[in-house]
Amino acid sequence: MSRRVVVTGAGVVTALGHETAEFWDQICAGKSGVAPLGRFDCSEFKVRFGGEVKDFDPTETIPAREIKRLDRFVQFGMAAAVKAVRQAGVDFTQGDPYRYGVMTGSGIGGLHEIEEQHNTLYDRGPNRVSPFMIPKLMVNAVSGNISVNWGLRGPNSAVATACASATNAIGDAFKLIQYNRADVMITGGSESAITPMGLSGFARMSALSTRNDNPQAASRPFDRDRDGFVMSEGAGMVVLEEYEFAKRRGANILAEVLGYGMSADGSHMTAPDPHGAGAARAMQFALEDATFNPDQIQYINAHGTSTPLGDKAETTAIKTIFGKRSSLAVSSTKSQLGHMLGASGGVEFIVCVMALMNQVGPPTINLDNPDPDCDLDYIPHTARQMKLDKVMSNSFGFGGHNACLVMGRAP
Repeated sequence: MSRRVVVTGAGVVTALGHETAEFWDQICAGKSGVAPLGRFDCSEFKVRFGGEVKDFDPTETIPAREIKRLDRFVQFGMAAAVKAVRQAGVDFTQGDPYRYGVMTGSGIGGLHEIEEQHNTLYDRGPNRVSPFMIPKLMVNAVSGNISVNWGLRGPNSAVATACASATNAIGDAFKLIQYNRADVMITGGSESAITPMGLSGFARMSALSTRNDNPQAASRPFDRDRDGFVMSEGAGMVVLEEYEFAKRRGANILAEVLGYGMSADGSHMTAPDPHGAGAARAMQFALEDATFNPDQIQYINAHGTSTPLGDKAETTAIKTIFGKRSSLAVSSTKSQLGHMLGASGGVEFIVCVMALMNQVGPPTINLDNPDPDCDLDYIPHTARQMKLDKVMSNSFGFGGHNACLVMGRAP
């Protein structure tokens, strides 16, 4: 049994704002959320900037008594979920709680808590380690806390596929509704790995840009002078509903989810397949799932991390499926947001929803010197008013995880 699935609510916590409308305005204006880091002393670090969430007040969405029990990544996920549910207007006290579920993604989980309690263990001894440590650091802490908060008893799971986590979570939630295992799912991703250990670990891999002198120009997907990605943090959560269920309750439908594809590179733990074969297959599967031809897609929100290998491989993958169509626009909002790792697909899914609603293709900023090997229309510098009916969002993660979603305008 295949059922239609729609989006009725969206919530974000990002370096470019914590409200969806504010966030979208900043995206369209080509603003960057990348800046010098301020939450810990990184003066001795090789990289000293990122997409840090500023002015975040968890008490706006989470009871004060609960906050100390939640790692920062969980606070982000809970806050974004509350905002998505508020917009959707769904009342979880009505109906069957076993038809309401949660599916969230995070690549790393509670790294803040791990580091803090590690220091406590060695500085103060094992009896001073927090009793909240384990439930705070678990990757499934976001989905578990969301379920408890609203008393949701339907499908409840968490996905950890590195930078594809949120996209896989949304795709899995989509399938659960489509196959009649749930009527409503809260889904998306959350990440907060800008910690001393997280920052130094990615820097030691030579994965990060080192443009400490010009942070806002550091994330430059598809540009010839790109030198690595920019670490960021945040959350993007949405409410998905079965179409008829949403219609019956008079919900405001934002967009429709139409297809989902996934694959593996099976070649290297951190480097993409240089030919983009796995990425291309995920896009192909998503199109087949949606029963679309490639020429029906007008825009792709690319994974586009600003790494030398990744951007080239993704360009090759896109051309494998779509050719080099003049009518296809591609952009990477990581140029503005940095890379939120496991949360990136959730936020970028919301970017695609907003693009469909507003008929605007978001820009790729910092694309000053296009790489000859990256030769698609990347909407450089400035947002573009354009006709959008069907769009695609790509996410590719360490471990060779590839995930792709196709969305359309609200029915």
